Amino acid sequence: MAFTTEPPAVPPELLIGFPIPHVLLLTLNRPKQLNAMTPALQAAIERVLDWFEDEVSLWVVIVTGKGRAFCAGQDLKMWLADRRSAPLPSGSSKHGFASISRRKSCKPIIAAVNGVAMGGGMELIVNCDLVVASEDAKFALPEVSRGVVAAQGGIPRIAAISGHQLASEMLLLGQPISAQLAHDRFGFVNRVVPASEVLPTALKLAQTIVNNSPDSVWSTKIGLVEGRGDVEGYVQRWEDNPRGRGFAQSENIAEGLRAFQEKRKPAWKNPAPISAIKAKL
Repeated sequence: MAFTTEPPAVPPELLIGFPIPHVLLLTLNRPKQLNAMTPALQAAIERVLDWFEDEVSLWVVIVTGKGRAFCAGQDLKMWLADRRSAPLPSGSSKHGFASISRRKSCKPIIAAVNGVAMGGGMELIVNCDLVVASEDAKFALPEVSRGVVAAQGGIPRIAAISGHQLASEMLLLGQPISAQLAHDRFGFVNRVVPASEVLPTALKLAQTIVNNSPDSVWSTKIGLVEGRGDVEGYVQRWEDNPRGRGFAQSENIAEGLRAFQEKRKPAWKNPAPISAIKAKL
């Protein structure tokens, strides 16, 4: 796949791939540590995702973990050893835990959850747009049992998704729940599948998304993000965002209408760079 700029270099703890056109795959690669987050891994994810945001040929990202865990949260042993010089964990960046839990991306983020997702790993998940989980996955926000707080976006996200009482059950008890409960009762998992089907299912969802107009998808995602908890104000924020209303200036809107009229499949193009959109607005 040709990119406008080359992807940044990453350490072995993070694997990047491009399994299908327009899709970036990020794999946390610390399986012996259950993919617990470190400052170096956090920084690598941030570099890649900042590049991904600007790379118009990439439309969707999938995040997964190597081994028997998705992400066990912050590496508490490392944090304990460095707590005086770093009183907050590495998740306290401008984009939150793993540079995802508070990221306001216009591009869809899919979590492919294999096994354990705890603490920051769970905070990451509830800011993703679609979540596929293995049947044996476990989810928890155990911060209160460790003397810390789910302060990287997990508290308001789980409350918005599950409601106050169910959010309290996760946040105040700190106990794990199953993938099926996460799907049926708490509502933050879209699909529960056998472990071998987690990544293939996530790729199918990504393929379905990239079959649609990227301009329309990104504009819709902005509406979702800006509309959280504030129905009255989101329209103005959507219109103020170039990617929000910029889809109306795109070649893809004309292509979608022509394809409908001609009864054929649309041939979508990469969206314009943000600088070009701003110039037209």
